[in-house]
Amino acid sequence: MMALGWLLLAGMIWWGFDIYLNPNARLAEVSAATGEVVLKRGPDGHFRAPGRIDGQPVAFLVDTGATVVAVPAAVAERLGLHAGVAERVVTANGTAVAYATRLTEVDLGGARAGNVPADIVPGMAGNEVLLGMSFLARFEITMNGNAMSIRPR
Repeated sequence: MMALGWLLLAGMIWWGFDIYLNPNARLAEVSAATGEVVLKRGPDGHFRAPGRIDGQPVAFLVDTGATVVAVPAAVAERLGLHAGVAERVVTANGTAVAYATRLTEVDLGGARAGNVPADIVPGMAGNEVLLGMSFLARFEITMNGNAMSIRPR
């Protein structure tokens, strides 16, 4: 019985840290009344949320400083994206080579956009997709404290 109590306590602690580290992990669908998606800022100051590219699940990191959606090569391969023309891009880490592509549909909690320009970035570490302005500019974005609202225009 004591072991069960410890297991329950450990599970509650894990669940609490999970919510703390990624408050948008269980992102609700868009508000039916307003068409608005609201993201909460994580403890590291970033906005992360689950979403979909071409119907397949991905992890997004919202990046208003990125011109286009940036997809790590490993994620692009999993999604079956086709690398197009090579181009030089300037990133926070310097200059890199990326490959242009188009995403049929990007979905963030029900906020959707089609035919979204993106770059496949071979040197990009991790599995998070940077959700850049090629998606975000199609919406009205507002910040209020630790919340970011994304609404249709």
